[in-house]
Amino acid sequence: MFEKFERAAEEAGFVLDASQTAAAERLSVLAAELSGRRRFFGGKQPRGIYVWGPVGRGKSWLTGVFYEALPVRNKRRVHFHEFFREFHAVYARHRKERNACDLAVAELLSDCRLLFFDEFHVHDPGDAMMMGRVLTSLFDQKVTLVTTSNYPPDGLLPNPVYHHMFEPTIKLLEGNLDVLEVAGPQDYRAESTAGAARSQFQRGAYIWPGTEQQLRDAGLEPPADGERQRIDIGGRDLVARAVRDDLVWFDFHELCDERTSTIDYLGLADRFGTWVLSGLPELTSGSRDAAQRFANLVDVLCDRDAKLYLVADGPLADCLRGDALPIDINRTASRLMLLPGSATPGATQATRQA
Repeated sequence: MFEKFERAAEEAGFVLDASQTAAAERLSVLAAELSGRRRFFGGKQPRGIYVWGPVGRGKSWLTGVFYEALPVRNKRRVHFHEFFREFHAVYARHRKERNACDLAVAELLSDCRLLFFDEFHVHDPGDAMMMGRVLTSLFDQKVTLVTTSNYPPDGLLPNPVYHHMFEPTIKLLEGNLDVLEVAGPQDYRAESTAGAARSQFQRGAYIWPGTEQQLRDAGLEPPADGERQRIDIGGRDLVARAVRDDLVWFDFHELCDERTSTIDYLGLADRFGTWVLSGLPELTSGSRDAAQRFANLVDVLCDRDAKLYLVADGPLADCLRGDALPIDINRTASRLMLLPGSATPGATQATRQA
């Protein structure tokens, strides 16, 4: 399979760097193992792979080439948040049974041999504990896992108050996956912003300070007071400034200051393909929880390839600055830099101040 990585890189206009080459070689070995072209000692399941590194270094590209070229049918690629939304729904049906977690994993994966998680990260201690049980069940059921992350396994759940609780799961990951760092010198995502939009997400815009004329120039009619609407999501109401067919318009504070969750955003993304989020402040002026919810929202919309119009109080670099930022802020900034209008003078890089 290695030649497929080389050919895909050539078609994309670059040459594999040293860390990408090492990852491509290991992924090629796994592809041969999963496709039955390589015999295993003792018939053990193929060992999985954990690919981590800074944003824009080609982790998702490498694993995407691997997944698409892998000649097996019983494989599944799913965003980490999406999988756990499905898991919680299935787990709820089995929660009174003794082995509820095992039953839920078995129902979700059925005869799956390879599970590919995009964007593996952990910040919530409650999710972390459940994740350990899910991963144990997954490995017990002989599923091979491939995942990407911005952090090494021992960098997950970094909050020192909770990190020790996750150490058994870190050991589980390291015991079942080969950990590969992809951290070459080139940020491909940053360079891609100069070209034409290649996704719906990139066809949105970053708009500041968000005057009515700026909104209309972007094809957005400012909401009227009478357009405010309540949207039922998960049995409770969220207030939108406007709902227009496939478009939903939220105010930052009404969405992110509320106790919304990634599962809420996934449910909304099922229903709306175009989003306007207005009133993005300098995040240093708000709560850490609101900033984390905003980062989670950007993850969901980028991964779902929804069109996002982000209306802010100032340049991107000013908004993503402060000491109350989520640890994932570099990934958030990298994704928002894909939006036209984000790379204004002085706003080419988000700065995190300790």
